[in-house]
Amino acid sequence: MHTDWASNYVKLVLAVGRHDANFVDAYSGPPDWRAAAEAGDPRPLDALAAEARGLLEGVAAWEVPADETLRRDYLMGQLGAVVAHLARLQGRRFSFEDEAEALYQVRPSRVPEGTFDAALARLDQLLEGPGSVQERYQRARERALVPAHRVDAVFQAAIAEARERTRRHVLLPASDHFRVEYVRDKPWSAYNWYQGQGTSVIQVNLDQPISIDRALDLAAHEGYPGHHVYNALLEQRIAQAPPGGRGWVEFTVYPLFSPQSLIAEGTANFGIEVAFPGEERLAFERDVLFPLAGLDPAEAEPWALVQAEMKVLAFADNEAARGYLDGGLDRAAAEAFLVRYSLRTGAQAAQRLRFIDTYRSYVINYNLGEQLVRDWVERQGGTVADPARRWAIFVDLISSPRLPRVLGL
Repeated sequence: MHTDWASNYVKLVLAVGRHDANFVDAYSGPPDWRAAAEAGDPRPLDALAAEARGLLEGVAAWEVPADETLRRDYLMGQLGAVVAHLARLQGRRFSFEDEAEALYQVRPSRVPEGTFDAALARLDQLLEGPGSVQERYQRARERALVPAHRVDAVFQAAIAEARERTRRHVLLPASDHFRVEYVRDKPWSAYNWYQGQGTSVIQVNLDQPISIDRALDLAAHEGYPGHHVYNALLEQRIAQAPPGGRGWVEFTVYPLFSPQSLIAEGTANFGIEVAFPGEERLAFERDVLFPLAGLDPAEAEPWALVQAEMKVLAFADNEAARGYLDGGLDRAAAEAFLVRYSLRTGAQAAQRLRFIDTYRSYVINYNLGEQLVRDWVERQGGTVADPARRWAIFVDLISSPRLPRVLGL
């Protein structure tokens, strides 16, 4: 691979970041490249778009040795997404499905409302008491909320356990470090900001109360074996110079609106299950987190059964985004859809729509990404019955240049 393609791609992504503050999710490359990108006025969008198309054509035509085919395909996929994102910044309107395909290499199939209705019917049988399913779900959730003064203790315990379980299967950098900050007024519930050199800052949004299951979800998704580990391994095994890494400089930057995000979010969500499979998760929450939060451990198993159905309802986010972004639903209707099918409160639905306003079709990377990653791992033999292989296939995926199309998803 001609190293200029890789370095020019990195500099291009940094330059696009001047036009979209959300675009550069992480950067661990040479400081002078970032300084150069941030100096002076932003480069015009049309010039950046022409450069992106030129780079894509050059990489597509480049002949590489067999052991670098994945590298070329990765760079082509990422550059294709940069071209599409620049088109968005220039005013082009994509449909929900076209945008998802252009940026994340998948075309999300429509999930019929009947699928959600069936999950709601099952929840109707699980949730006790009077009222609608949504009302009973919210009452059950209230019993699983972590009191504000115990959030940090619960979260730190969840992180410690997730880290310990991950370290049994992954050799992390000696500098491995993960710091937690609590914030408000954000469109997301939590965010991992990778700092380079095996360190991350995770910010947890306290705008909405945190349920006990979300504490563990966020610890694993944002931390171990999720985003923190994903970024650290890519840096350690691929971006860093030999002999430790491969010296592939394109892995020093992570553009958020790109195929990489489906792998990143999908593995971060599936990684929760890899680290805490089935009964092991229930046992840890019941025996450690519920008491630490001052909650009744007897609520752990019923709440786990409810959360299994919520996995199905997670796809309601995609359909709300599809209708809202394509113009079939106005804001009020989209929020009402989320209240009905994801069982959120009005405030929670408004916050989720705020996320969709900002990140648009990115929502597919969580639920669809998880489903596709799970399918990939299981096709390689990484099933629940073989946890060691499951971990091995998972770690190989989060430390490789594979993207959705390369995986055959």
